[in-house]
Amino acid sequence: MQQLNPHDLQDLLRRTQADRRPWLLDVREPWEFNICRIEGSQLVPMRQIPAQVQSWSDDIKAEQSVVVICHHGIRSQQVALYLERQGFAQVYNLQGGVDAWARDVDPAMAKY
Repeated sequence: MQQLNPHDLQDLLRRTQADRRPWLLDVREPWEFNICRIEGSQLVPMRQIPAQVQSWSDDIKAEQSVVVICHHGIRSQQVALYLERQGFAQVYNLQGGVDAWARDVDPAMAKY
């Protein structure tokens, strides 16, 4: 697992074609996701990851880069480590989570 700070993720999203962008996996709760989210992220709450990962193919695990996101970067780091153990080859944790994204990249984003 690698760490990405918000500016690194912003740069990655800017310079990557839409069809090659990483999967932005938000592992917060629905109420948190409803307050704020990084555009293009997909919500799969942390508690649902073990059940969901079984349905993700080996091709996705080997080829898809995944940036895991939460509020402050703690839950996402735990999920990122879990995904690595499940065979995902390209896993990143967003350091500081959406809170850091809102502070450093998108000051207009709602905070909680």
